[in-house]
Amino acid sequence: MINRRLEKEIVGLLKTFPCVAILGPRQVGKTTLAKKIAGGMKNKALFLDVERPSDRIKLTDAESYLKAHAGQCIILDEIQFMPDLFNVLRPLIDDHRRPGRFLITGSASPALVRGLSESLAGRIAYMELTPVGISELPNHFSMQHHWFTGGFPLALSAKTNNKTVEWLDHFIKSYVERDLNQLFQISFSPTLIRNFWTMIAFNNGGLLNAENYARALGVTGPTINRYLDYLEGAFLIRKLLPWHTNLNKRLVKSPKLYIRDSGLLHRLAGIDRFETLQGNLLIGASWEGYVIEQISQVLSSGISLFFYRTHDGAEMDLVLIKNNKVSAAIEIKLNNNALPEKGFYEAIKALSPFTSYILTPAGETFPIGKNIFHCSLISFIKMEIGKL
Repeated sequence: MINRRLEKEIVGLLKTFPCVAILGPRQVGKTTLAKKIAGGMKNKALFLDVERPSDRIKLTDAESYLKAHAGQCIILDEIQFMPDLFNVLRPLIDDHRRPGRFLITGSASPALVRGLSESLAGRIAYMELTPVGISELPNHFSMQHHWFTGGFPLALSAKTNNKTVEWLDHFIKSYVERDLNQLFQISFSPTLIRNFWTMIAFNNGGLLNAENYARALGVTGPTINRYLDYLEGAFLIRKLLPWHTNLNKRLVKSPKLYIRDSGLLHRLAGIDRFETLQGNLLIGASWEGYVIEQISQVLSSGISLFFYRTHDGAEMDLVLIKNNKVSAAIEIKLNNNALPEKGFYEAIKALSPFTSYILTPAGETFPIGKNIFHCSLISFIKMEIGKL
């Protein structure tokens, strides 16, 4: 079993909040983590899988059933499939406001789950469990393997490359093409969804133009934006917004779009092994998205991610904002010997970051200018990110 970085933090939150939610995409390990945490409790926890018919029957009169187990920590797995439970939990918590009463898991953001954000406001703490990150990676996995397979535990730990590919293909077919419709109570055809996902994959890291997607797929721009909201709410894509330093300057205002898990990206693009990725034009965008995802997983809650680009050539792949100031400006390069270009220095001049970095797959950390450093992704996460 892979030890998850959030375990200790979730255990701490259960000592303070009546309800703690572990959110993240399907198959990311939420149930496994919840059960592991429950195994460390003094009193035996009650586990209910909201998708299992036998457990749903127990919750026919949810208030009475949950009251009968008020002395236990109750785990409600994939609670978004019974959103009416949120209205039941609120009075139960208010009647007996004891820490650690409920540990729930869900595959959608609070904003997209009816009742979650409103019913339990002030009573719940949220934690996002991402696919396994590089900071959690066991020593026997290389960064190259992690980058190619992505961080879904069953894809990452598959015994062969063929098994990884097989798992990702099944995940895409079952979750992306079918389960999302059920999750958000929408109706998109599997063919439309698969074509849309493929388009996103081949434009990974590109600027979002909903109208271009809409014309290609024969739907409306609002339909594309609505589906993108669902994908973002299911923790599958990232919209990276542009940072505006001066509203009077001409800046690119569209967000950049990334598929968050690199393994999913590679399968949607039809890439079945790392050697194939090395000869694919997508490799640079894949590495960029991978770096952004790994950094995002370990940032403190007070730091936000953006990118910076102007129409006259100033550009920065990743801008980290803390207290409304630029804490770090980051250029992501696939070539370990890459040096910054003119647009990098123009962006630094405009952004005035505390520190700037060129991040590469490997190599030593060394300065290349005043408060500008060349370093590897792993070194940045282990040694530099704590300084921000």
